[in-house]
Formats: sequence, structure tokens, C-alpha cells
Amino acid sequence: MMQSFTAMPSARDIARAVAAGELTATDVTRAALDRIAASDGQIRAFTDVFPARALATAQAIDAHRSRGLPLPPLAGVPYAVKNLFDVEGQRTLAGAHIESDSAPALADAALVQRMDAAGAVLVGALNMDEYAYGFSTENTHFGPTHNPHDLARSAGGSSGGCAAAVAAGLVPLTLGSDTNGSIRVPSSLCGTFGLKPTFGRLPRTGSYPFVYSLDHLGPFARSVGDLALCYDALQGPDPADRHCAQRPPEPSVPGLAGPLPRLRVGILGGYFERYSGPDARWAVGQAATVLEARTQVTVALAEAGRAAAFVTTGCEGGQLHLEHLRLRYDDMEPLSRDRLLAGALMPASWYQRAQRVRALYRAEFLQLFRDYDVLITAATPVVAPELGTEWMELDGQRLSSRASMGLLTQPISCIGLPVVAAPLMTPGGLPIAVQLIAPPWREDLALIAAAWLEQAGVTLRQPV
Repeated sequence: MMQSFTAMPSARDIARAVAAGELTATDVTRAALDRIAASDGQIRAFTDVFPARALATAQAIDAHRSRGLPLPPLAGVPYAVKNLFDVEGQRTLAGAHIESDSAPALADAALVQRMDAAGAVLVGALNMDEYAYGFSTENTHFGPTHNPHDLARSAGGSSGGCAAAVAAGLVPLTLGSDTNGSIRVPSSLCGTFGLKPTFGRLPRTGSYPFVYSLDHLGPFARSVGDLALCYDALQGPDPADRHCAQRPPEPSVPGLAGPLPRLRVGILGGYFERYSGPDARWAVGQAATVLEARTQVTVALAEAGRAAAFVTTGCEGGQLHLEHLRLRYDDMEPLSRDRLLAGALMPASWYQRAQRVRALYRAEFLQLFRDYDVLITAATPVVAPELGTEWMELDGQRLSSRASMGLLTQPISCIGLPVVAAPLMTPGGLPIAVQLIAPPWREDLALIAAAWLEQAGVTLRQPV
């Protein structure tokens, strides 16, 4: 059953009210800080709160408006970031106790700078799996993040704090990261919208890396409109990130306020259907009905794609943390350090083969997009498990619960496609999301598909 948390208005409504003088940014910020103080003890979404910075930002926005100057699109909207984003004057923890010894960041991450330029108010940093390696945010050092729908259940990971903070109504927007599903998995388990953009769409400058060739950054929100509004504020090239494509910002959904165009939508079968439990299949069926998707398509290399993502993650992540594994092994997260060690020991030939598989697999998906605008599958195989769950039964197999939450997201991350996670409420009273997968650089198509679901009333309606 959904716990009772006091929600806040949407980001769009807050920005409109602040611009119109109906609310002050300072009052909105104080209300957000009060909500966090009152409720986060139950959830553990936040690892740090920045009241001085938040109030100073809000007061500057109010002073700007008092002079009759126009306000930017997110003026006065509170937000928070996964604690792998640099925040000036704060230590970037990346969920790791080891990083408590690091020096404070000298500047904000690129996306934090863009949110601030859009008028948003940073209120804190959010819990995560250590070094973003996990799907449960059961952080041994900072405590587990609890699912607002049922405090005994997992919020998902590794951006669990991001999804939980939005689902509980503590802030309307958060920024997280997604390497193998770390935006889409917690979005699914907590019932929020999440966007994993095309690889290279948004700069990662000033964020703690996990896997350079797979890491994405993106937003969480309670509605498609808020998600698009936040995403638009984040776009733009950044020469400091060599992986960030030099593309100008593009409107996310130009026609979101008007009639939505119909899309050609296919349903991913085969591997994706096999590893979807009953709730996941139900959600896909609901979405398929609204989107008029009647054709099931099979991706032959899906399982190989997931294996390639697994090998790439292990090799790159293990090499990144080689010194930590050698010198600080006992101080690392017990739930992930052995996997990083195993990755560091993988032969180079495995990594090389994984990259060849990724190229072939990407070509197979691009061929499908000649016939479809969007492809749909579930975001997680099951709804949120209880915290501490070790195993799940799926497709007649006994699988590791924590690792298997990414069964359906890893094959998509592997080839960098844009995805919106759109949440539905199952008949059993827990959320689960579908992935709306679009061709590279076509985030607008995934958002339009999500808007169709939202307009049809099948997506989860957060309390307001």
C-alpha cells in the first residue's frame, strides 16, 4: 500500500506560479526542505541536504522577479541529484564510504549548472548503489533507500534515491545516471517517469563515472510534461565531454500540448517476453493496447547484447576501480566489490568480442526502426521485491534478484538508444514500468508514446 507522503505541485505548476508572483521561490524551497525533514527519515532518499545553497538560490530568483525581469523556465523548482554529480563545495561520494576522504568539488557538474541556469533550486544529494553498480540501492554505508509505495520493498537502483524522492513527493525533479538500467529500474519499481537519453546526448562532465562507454545521465519526474521540461533544460553540446555529440538542443516534444501524432509501435518478443513476469507482461499489454501495437518482433542478438553489456561493465568498471580493489577492498560495498574484482580479471579478448557483438546488435535494432518508430517492453521483470531479497523465479529459473532486475534494460543500454520508462499501477497495487524505446536522437518519439499512455489514463497518477 502507498505510504502517506505529502506531495508537491508539478514542476510546470511551480514555475508558472513563481513567474506569476502567486508563490515565491523562497516559500517553495522552504516547503521542500520541510517535506524532506519530515519524511526522508522513513525513505533514506537523501544523503545530504543543502539548505543554505537552496535558500540563497531561491532568494536570488525572487529578487530577479522583483526587478521585473523575465524568469527562466524552471524558476523556483526544487530538484536533487544522485550523489555522483559534483556539487561545488561538497564531496562527490558516488555512494562510497571511501570517497568521504576526497576533496570537495571545485565546481558544479555540467548538468547542475544547466539546471541552475534554468532557475531550478538544488536542495540535496541522493542515495545510490556504491559506484552505481547495483539495482537495489541497498547501500551498506548509507543505508538502503525504501520504496515509498511499501517501505519494506526496494526502490531499485542504482538511482534509487532519485526515484524514491520523486515518488514520495519530496521534489518534483531529480537527476540520475543509467549505465545498465539505473534510471529505468528505479522508475519502474517506484512508479516515476524516467528518461535515458541517447548515448552522448547529455554531457557527463563533473559526474563520477562507472563505465565510460555505457554511462548516461537523465531526469526523473512525475509526469511526461515535467520530464520533457527538465530534459529541454539539460540539452546542448559540451566540448569537455568527448562522448557528448556536438548537436544543438532540439525540442523534446514540439506537439506535446496539441494533438499527438500516431506512431508505428512494435512489441519486443523473444528474449524480452521470456524474461517478463506476469505483471510485466500485463503492463506491456496495457501499453500495447493504447499505442495500437499489434506486431511482436524478435531481436535475435538480445541475449548476446546483454552478455556484451555485462562484460563491458565488468571490464571497464573493474579497471576504473583497480586501485580501490588493491588498497581499499575491505572498505568497499560488499554487494558489488567481488563483481568489480571479477571484471578486472576478465581477459582483453572478451572485451574485444563484446564490442563486436555490440556493433552487430546495434545494426539489428536500427534495421527494426525502418518499420517502427517505437518499440516497447517491460522495464523490470517483476514489481519491487522486498529489501534483502536474494533470489527470484523467472522463466523456470532461479535467478539472482539484484542482478536480474536489469535483464530487460541492459540489452538496450548496450547500444545507447533513448528510452522513456512510463509507470503503470498493477492490479496488485505496486507499480511497474514499460520501456518506450526510440531510434538514436529521437527522444521526442519516446516522449510522445509516453504522452499517449498518460492521456489514456493508464500511467500511474502520483498524488498532488
